[in-house]
Amino acid sequence: MKKTLLTTLALTFLMSSLAYSQNDEAHSAYLQAMGAPTLAQKIQLLKNYINKYKGQGTQYEHYAYANLCILSSQTGNLNDSIDYGENALLLGGLDDYTKTQVLFVLSTIYTKQGKNLEKAKNYALQVVELSRVNKSKKSATTNADQWDKLIGAGYYTHAQAQEKAKQLKGAASSYIKSYDILKNPQIGKDLKKVGKALYKFKFYKDAEEAFRVAYKILGDYESGSFYAKTLFRNNKKNEALTNFKKVYSKQKSGEVAFYIGIILAENGKKDESVSQEAIQYLLEASFLSPSNSEQARALAESLFFHSKEAGNYNQKVKELTELSKQLEEMTELFNENFGEKNEDELSDKEKKEIKSWLKDIEALEAKIKKIETEQNVIVQKFNRLLEETKNRLEKR
Repeated sequence: MKKTLLTTLALTFLMSSLAYSQNDEAHSAYLQAMGAPTLAQKIQLLKNYINKYKGQGTQYEHYAYANLCILSSQTGNLNDSIDYGENALLLGGLDDYTKTQVLFVLSTIYTKQGKNLEKAKNYALQVVELSRVNKSKKSATTNADQWDKLIGAGYYTHAQAQEKAKQLKGAASSYIKSYDILKNPQIGKDLKKVGKALYKFKFYKDAEEAFRVAYKILGDYESGSFYAKTLFRNNKKNEALTNFKKVYSKQKSGEVAFYIGIILAENGKKDESVSQEAIQYLLEASFLSPSNSEQARALAESLFFHSKEAGNYNQKVKELTELSKQLEEMTELFNENFGEKNEDELSDKEKKEIKSWLKDIEALEAKIKKIETEQNVIVQKFNRLLEETKNRLEKR
């Protein structure tokens, strides 16, 4: 009995010693792998560790998987990285900082591959939430700035996954949250891309917010003009006008000039003093914008010929029409009464009547000629404006 008990105790002690020996060996192997001088050597030694100790309950198996996930992603072995990362999460027990890095890597890879996008979004939000929880905690190994960067990175990969999933409104919001933390100019380019898609699908409110931030980041003409157009679409005309003028001062564009012109033309209904400025922009648009040329020219003409500078041009047009009609009617009557009679056939009374008729016809013709002369002066003014605009644009 004692012999059996002693044998059992001896075997137990032996197995325990072997376990301790194995754990020491695994511990050393993991440390050796993590201390390897090159990326390739680290990856190979961690793979050796997994191959040898997988499923044996060693202390660092989950960390070996986690580090292989992170390191493999740097070499472009994305499928390997996914396998290692999912195994690390399945085993559990990772510290939050390592876990957020694995989640971020997996979210980024899934998004890049365009598959498992729901999982990609979920992992990205886990990065954000875990980082928020840990940000205020005191730690010897991490600080608030590191967690902030992970929050920003989480929002960024979340935005990219949303964009891939065609969830454009959410993507714009996530990109903006990411930029508020990371201040990375690249995010401005992402926002511009999403903003253009939102504008195309007529989600003008969301597009406005995307371009507001994109323009603030990039300060480029395209972002600025799109931002102004979204303001215009959202009926913020005066704010749109300010931004249209700002981008137009940097780069002349027929489209922008046309927008400025139509906003000023509308404002001119209440304040005639802005009409001349509206005419100027519309004429520039007529030269710079092939697609809007005819409409811009027609609107400029309408504004000009209704302006004070043109006097009562349109009233004179009506008057000219009436006088021409009178002249036509009078001429027809004259011809009916006297057109086929020779002078020697006319009585003295008829000669007097003819003289009176001709005098009235000449008076009407003189009035018509006077108005036409006045109208020509105004038309020449408009033509000079056209020529001046053309010359100014050619010299720019």
